[in-house]
Amino acid sequence: MTIFEAIIQGIIQGLTEFLPVSSSGHLSLFQYFTGRSTAYGMLFMVLLHVGTLLAVFIAFRKTIWILILESGAMLRDIFTGKFTLKDMPPYRRMVVLQIVALLPMGLVFFLTDIFDSIAADQDIVIEGFAFMFTSYLLFLAIRAIKKGGKKKTAGEMTYFDALAMGAIQAIAPIPGISRSGSTIAVGLMRGLDRKFAIEFSFIMSLPTVIGATLMYTVRSWDEVTAFAPSVLVVGILVSLVFGLIAIRLLKMLVLSDKFKYLAWYTLILGIAVVVIGIFEHIAGQPIQAAVMRLFGS
Repeated sequence: MTIFEAIIQGIIQGLTEFLPVSSSGHLSLFQYFTGRSTAYGMLFMVLLHVGTLLAVFIAFRKTIWILILESGAMLRDIFTGKFTLKDMPPYRRMVVLQIVALLPMGLVFFLTDIFDSIAADQDIVIEGFAFMFTSYLLFLAIRAIKKGGKKKTAGEMTYFDALAMGAIQAIAPIPGISRSGSTIAVGLMRGLDRKFAIEFSFIMSLPTVIGATLMYTVRSWDEVTAFAPSVLVVGILVSLVFGLIAIRLLKMLVLSDKFKYLAWYTLILGIAVVVIGIFEHIAGQPIQAAVMRLFGS
C-alpha cells in the first residue's frame, strides 16, 4: 500500500466515520474497485479508526472528562454502599445509560465472522442495500425532528432509548450501515434532543471502537507490523484531521435541518451501488478491472 492510497483512505475514513453515510461502506467500495477487498485491506480500514477515535476525544473532551470523573465517583459510591439509581445527577445518569447502550454489543462477538466476510468479499451489492437502509433511517429521523415538542436529554432519556441505540449500533459493522447515522437516527426517533443525540452517539462509540481495534490488532499483529510505519502514520493523521472536520459539519447539518441531503445521498448511492454491483456480476467486473489499471493494481 502506498502513502497516496493511505491518504485517500484516511480522508474517506475521517469524513464518512462521522457523517451518517458509512465509512466502512465507502472504504469497502474503494477497496473493491482498487482490488484491495482482502483481510489485509480490511485490517488497514480498522487501524484508521485510531485517527477518528482521537477526533472524538478531542471534539467531546469536556464531556468525556466529566463522565470519567463521574464514573470514578459512582464506583466510590458503589463500594461504600451509597449508590442509588434514584435522583442521579444528569452526567451520572448519562454514564449508566452509556453502560446500558453497550449491552447489545455482545451480539457482535457472534457476528464478527459474518461482518468480516461481507467487508472482504468481491461483491458490493450488500453494501448497496445497506446504504439504502441507512437512508431509510435518516428519513425516519427527519420525520421525527419535524414533530417538534420537548426533547429528551440525559435527565429524561430512558433505559429503553439507550438499548435501542445500542441495538442498532450492534449491526452497524455491516459495510454501508452508518454507525453514527443509525444511532443518531434512532435517538431522534426516540425523542432525544438533537445536540444530545449526537453527543451520546459519539461517546457511545468509544468503548466499541476501542475494543474492536484492539481485538483486530492483537489478532492480526503480524499483518499490522507488515504495514510501512509511514503509511500507518499518514493514514491515521489524515483520518484524525478529516474526522474533526466531519464532526463539526455533522453538527451544523443536524442542527440546521439539512440532514435530508445526507439521506438523499445515501439513497442515491445505495441504488447506484446495487445496479453497478449486479452489472459487475453479469459483465465480469469490467469497472473494477478499469479502476485497478488506473491505480496500477
